[in-house]
Amino acid sequence: MSRRIMAVWCPALPIDRWWLCREDSDTRAGEPRDMPVVLAGETAHGPRITAVSPAAWHAGARESMLLADARALAPMLVVHPADPAGDRAFLESLALWAQRWGPWSALDPPDGLIVDVTGVAHLFGGEAALLADVRGCFAARHVSVRAAIAPTAGAAWALSHYGAPDRASLAADSDPMIALRDLPVAGLRLDHAVVVLLERLGLKTIGDLAAIGRPALARRFRDRRAPAANPLVRLDQLCGRAPEPILPVTATPVPLVQRRLTEPVRHRDLLDRVVADLATALARRLEAMGQGARRLELALWKVDGDVLRRPLELAAATRDPAHITRLFAHKLDDCDAGFGIELVRLSAPWAEPMALTQVDLEHAAQAHGTSLSACIDRLVVRLGGGAVAMPVPRASHMPERAQRWVAPDPGLAVQEELAFHTRPLKLLDRAEPIAVIYQAPDGLPRLFRWRGHVHEIARAEGPERIAPEWWREKAGARLRDYYRIEDSTGRRFWIYRRGIAGDGRGGAPEWFLHGLCG
Repeated sequence: MSRRIMAVWCPALPIDRWWLCREDSDTRAGEPRDMPVVLAGETAHGPRITAVSPAAWHAGARESMLLADARALAPMLVVHPADPAGDRAFLESLALWAQRWGPWSALDPPDGLIVDVTGVAHLFGGEAALLADVRGCFAARHVSVRAAIAPTAGAAWALSHYGAPDRASLAADSDPMIALRDLPVAGLRLDHAVVVLLERLGLKTIGDLAAIGRPALARRFRDRRAPAANPLVRLDQLCGRAPEPILPVTATPVPLVQRRLTEPVRHRDLLDRVVADLATALARRLEAMGQGARRLELALWKVDGDVLRRPLELAAATRDPAHITRLFAHKLDDCDAGFGIELVRLSAPWAEPMALTQVDLEHAAQAHGTSLSACIDRLVVRLGGGAVAMPVPRASHMPERAQRWVAPDPGLAVQEELAFHTRPLKLLDRAEPIAVIYQAPDGLPRLFRWRGHVHEIARAEGPERIAPEWWREKAGARLRDYYRIEDSTGRRFWIYRRGIAGDGRGGAPEWFLHGLCG
């Protein structure tokens, strides 16, 4: 049986996904799809367009165009940030969903799929009916698509991207080199620089390239080992003379347990008992898999058909039933059971490897709910995810940029700090100006006035000179000289002088108090 490969191309995948996410929002549903929408991503030269809607394309916007240039042509553009990671996750979900048409499927980044349909076309009534079913299913999901079937993945890809709309299948006994000779050389999945080079040489179609002898192509591209940079390799893959490894997408089993209740549950104490039972069952399943849950989802099916979902994200992997039950107890405070709940499901969409470890003091502390990760989980549940954060070091000599706030993660707390220089125990949210008396413009300070009090400096250490970050600051930014000082009463401060007398970047130097030492 000859091999049959189907290539599926979603030419507007980012825009289609953006519309789907927008329609899922109740406040934005029902908006017209004729808005000129563009998705833009940050680059070194400013925001650049990565995807355009049909209305934006007709208004003059194009992919890879700077957003400023596009807005000059079409001021009415609706701009939203691009999300490559979300697009990739959406494509992976489409790859798993596409296995309804074949035994395996693979990704063809950034916007395509490869599906093996060998020996399955007769189940749909032939290849034409199979392709029609593909278009109909994608249209039902509001995703535009072009699909084609050929003996090799390269030939199917070329047909789906550059073939005529009425020609979406290539017979198994046909020669791809002859059947696809009129398609452009870009149909060989070559790098853009190679396509431009071939077109400058007058080789604009696959037939033109095939007419060149193999020795000439081998000499010209003998140093190109990557398939996308070597037309000879791509020609061999197109015709099936060279193997093309394809990595299928496999579904990761999600640990899941559920209980279908004999009688609908309406009372909270009974629901807590069911959740505790499910947490124990899920912990056993996670232990058998050698994993711990990082994200949990509790779904409650009500008698009237409504589904209540309560997600929960954990600071560290766990499979402690008591801890999971305690966290979900807070999530169910606003649960309205209505006429009753008849099905409860608990799943762990995100799980990490978690090996069995020797019981120690930390394990005993975790059993009582006093470990760092358990404390973080309880704070997040009570206060909300946006209200809990932790500082982590960042590679910057500027004190106000030497740390950043991230989502709490106990694993980050054990990392070594950046050992630049000694920093005070407390930094002010914003450096406060002070008045300083010093012996010489570049000498040590003698007195300073802060918040209405005069402090006589008994000891001083410094300066520690910090230059501005030239890639962030303006050209006229001034140097900073930091001093660790102690006044006559024993209090210690961290002050700095911004600028040097006569540096040509402003007036007289300015003094600020930035921190308090222990």
